[in-house]
Amino acid sequence: MLNLVCVGACYLDTILSVPRFPEEDSKLRATSLSVRRGGNCPNTLEVLQQLLKAQEQQSHKVRPYLISCLPSAEGPASARVRDSFGPDSPVDCTRCIYREQHDQPASSYIIRSEATGTRTLVNYNDLPEMSVHEFQAAIEGLDHQVEMWVHFEGRIPETTLRCIQYLRQALPKASISVEVEKPDREGLQDLAAEADVVFYSKSWAESNGYQSAQECLMAQSELARRATLLLCTWGSEGAASLSLPSKRCVSCPALRPGQTVHVVDTVGAGDTFIAGMLYGLLCHQDDWDADTKVRFAVQLATSKVQVEGFDGVGTHVMGDGGDGPDQKATPVS
Repeated sequence: MLNLVCVGACYLDTILSVPRFPEEDSKLRATSLSVRRGGNCPNTLEVLQQLLKAQEQQSHKVRPYLISCLPSAEGPASARVRDSFGPDSPVDCTRCIYREQHDQPASSYIIRSEATGTRTLVNYNDLPEMSVHEFQAAIEGLDHQVEMWVHFEGRIPETTLRCIQYLRQALPKASISVEVEKPDREGLQDLAAEADVVFYSKSWAESNGYQSAQECLMAQSELARRATLLLCTWGSEGAASLSLPSKRCVSCPALRPGQTVHVVDTVGAGDTFIAGMLYGLLCHQDDWDADTKVRFAVQLATSKVQVEGFDGVGTHVMGDGGDGPDQKATPVS
């Protein structure tokens, strides 16, 4: 048994599809509207639970937990978040932190342009952020006799760093992964330096002057002093991984030669990639090598962008048993 704890914000997303991005002070009719639960860690857990259900027969069990700040526990918004994972979901929300004086959830309004395929986000969040003491209380309530992996969104870096430092002292055997995503979020480099596995986004890498995923990973390997694995997604070009200390870098494209895909919804593609990697790291640590895990995660994210939302993403890629992906990765010299 292993406890996987994902720590990050949870949103209710309102997604508007429009023919083109509207000009300022203009009117435009949307072609569709959908409202669903979002947030990096909740999205990752939604896909991951599909993968876990498909491999329930395997002996290595993962128990996923979400730690997120939510409005009043008895309010409709929090109920909607809990219900969004489904009636038979393995995702445990009992460690969430409720703000009883608030009834509005963190919200994200997404305008998706059909003309360009771009998405523009406006976020609203009036909920007080998680404190270190609240994180400690949530973690202390878990069974410390089993193996633990804690994944952080990389939100509020100063607080997250203190949470990681607490884990290193209280649970020195726990594995820690972190997202380095937002370009304008100061302090993410400090988090990467303390994590075992680091996920870099293309936007963060480009904002720091890197021209490719491989360049980002090689440079960051000198700074992420504790890491054993670094990963960087690069949109339609797929992703790359760097194993440490060997510094073996592998690039995996999103598409096979001659393959084309119809992109429907890119919201949550990065979260889906992380779900695929966590699945490989936790459930196939012995029978999949690092290359196979990255190929699986890329294939999963590619599958996700071809559907609206996350329904069936994990089931589709697992196919008839989930023995591994069918793409090839390319070693980078």
